[in-house]
Amino acid sequence: MTLAAAHVNTGDTAWLLAATALVLLMTPGLALFYGGMVRTKSVLNMLMMSFVSIALVTVVWLAVGYALAFDGDAFAGLVGGLGHAGMSGLGPGSVHGTVPTLLFATFQLTFAVITAALVSGAVADRTKFSAWLVFVPVWTLLVYVPVAHWVWGPGGWIGNALGALDFAGGLPVEITSGASGLALCLVLGPRLGFKKDAMRPHNLPMVILGAGLLWFGWFGFNAGSALGADGLAAAAFLNTMAAGCTGLLGWLFVEQKRDGHPTTLGAASGAVAGLVAITPSCGTVSLLGSLVVGLAAGVVCSYAVGWKFKLNYDDSLDVVGVHLVGGVIGTLLIGLFAEKAMTGGTEGLFYGGGLVPLGKQLLAVVAVAVYAFAVTYGLGKLLDRTMGLRASEEQEYTGLDLTVHAETAYDHGVLGHGAPTGASPVATSAQKVNTQA
Repeated sequence: MTLAAAHVNTGDTAWLLAATALVLLMTPGLALFYGGMVRTKSVLNMLMMSFVSIALVTVVWLAVGYALAFDGDAFAGLVGGLGHAGMSGLGPGSVHGTVPTLLFATFQLTFAVITAALVSGAVADRTKFSAWLVFVPVWTLLVYVPVAHWVWGPGGWIGNALGALDFAGGLPVEITSGASGLALCLVLGPRLGFKKDAMRPHNLPMVILGAGLLWFGWFGFNAGSALGADGLAAAAFLNTMAAGCTGLLGWLFVEQKRDGHPTTLGAASGAVAGLVAITPSCGTVSLLGSLVVGLAAGVVCSYAVGWKFKLNYDDSLDVVGVHLVGGVIGTLLIGLFAEKAMTGGTEGLFYGGGLVPLGKQLLAVVAVAVYAFAVTYGLGKLLDRTMGLRASEEQEYTGLDLTVHAETAYDHGVLGHGAPTGASPVATSAQKVNTQA
């Protein structure tokens, strides 16, 4: 046994192996969640945008992403070094805390994967698949990796110099994906028929199944972030469960009061909103705090998803309303509900900590949201002017499944023997469909 191997805790390692698998499962779960929410003509394209993100982000992460996020600090708390580019020097005997470094790197990889996939929900039904293949790896390097370093990396300015708290990813995951989704919405413009045509979820059982898989995986996401099989992991696990429940109930309460009907989509969305909000705070607040965090997210996010109709940005699957707003709620409420018993030192305003912790959380939220939005908007504009970011009108009317992937999720007709339901007048036959991505 090597000296490094002697420091590995087998219990912690076993838990993190399981947690890593749980977080990876969240991306297929997200694919089902999003896939059920779109119309029948673009289901497969929606699934593909999540699944291909697994492969694209993995390659980038192993090449340079992990090193830039976690390999020391190379420049003023903004980015890491390249000493471990290509995972060089990280053999089986390398240890991060009490777990193998390779396992820690893989665990963090699954976070990067689902963050990129989350963005796809904001631009569903109208994005060129070829442009998405370019966007994901570049966005991961320019947006996710630096923010992950700021929050969790050695010497990162948010986690170290500022001292803001984020246990499991409210800033790098939820706020970056939500702000980036908003930026891409503005670059792309609304879907054809936005605010005029009904764009209801085509398969609510699929939505519920996806939400269930997300909830299941979220235990690995949050409790796994303790990086150990200990009491902190147990507390994060319970807080995750509690916030998901109050988020669900809060959303249904608003629907019943506002619309007179508690819906299946509302139940799924409310649970996800609560889980989003508890992500940054699950290891910093008590059980009471987690109940409040989840409830606040369920209520506020249920109203926030309607902002797109008033402000005229087409956030197709409510990434802004749930992930950006929910992430902001969960990150800010740390400044109110943080408890010393959970944080080891920092206390929120309601526990005698004053306004300073809340101010730190607010500064972190603003910095990350502005950075993610600005960089994504610039990247989106660049892609739009060079290779084109939006699918053609014909592709959008006919559906991206048939026009891009030459497949259909349901029996809308065989390729070459008629167009699918929802085809536009310009698509006179499936034989004439433009199959460019």
